[in-house]
Amino acid sequence: MKIPLRYQISEYDCGPTSLLNAMSFLFQREEISPELIRNIMLYSLDSYGSGGVLGKSGTSRMAMAFLSNWLDGAGKTGILPITSRHLSGKEVWLGNQSLIVEALHRNGAAVVRLLFEGEHYVLLTGEKEGYVFLFDPYYLPDGPLSEEVDSTLDQHFRYNRIVPFSCFNREEGLYALGREEDREAVLIFNQHTMLTPEKNIEYFI
Repeated sequence: MKIPLRYQISEYDCGPTSLLNAMSFLFQREEISPELIRNIMLYSLDSYGSGGVLGKSGTSRMAMAFLSNWLDGAGKTGILPITSRHLSGKEVWLGNQSLIVEALHRNGAAVVRLLFEGEHYVLLTGEKEGYVFLFDPYYLPDGPLSEEVDSTLDQHFRYNRIVPFSCFNREEGLYALGREEDREAVLIFNQHTMLTPEKNIEYFI
């Protein structure tokens, strides 16, 4: 059974919430082990905020890279049929030849760090004709965020925003990926549903 994607419950847990949403998007509830949930929560929220309070600066890039590697290892050891890859810098952009869009075409998902009143993690779940479907875990009432971004609360299992490529590839602004050297994404696949050249000829097109 698939379950709806969830919202973060504080100002800081967008990282682990987006990773858990990737699990909900890609896998059935019965497939997801408690070990996976425990480790996502254990190794995220590792950045210290002002006053030295742990977690008040959210989840670090180092933690995301570690969790991506751990998830990929979980796939190799049979905990879950999952593969993951951590991207950074020049690898992180949106376009017809980008690794992120390729992952979305192959039925994967991507957790990306971008700008939304500061650095923020969201889940990308699909792409069509230059627009990305994403689930932003920061709950806001339904309504347009800007002239470029469409918002909906009706697609509980897939997305709540529709965002053009042009928003992501900027250094500033809503849902911008920011400076190239600061960019980060985690690609995640269900091995059983991931498209490959052998599974679908459309993968080549």
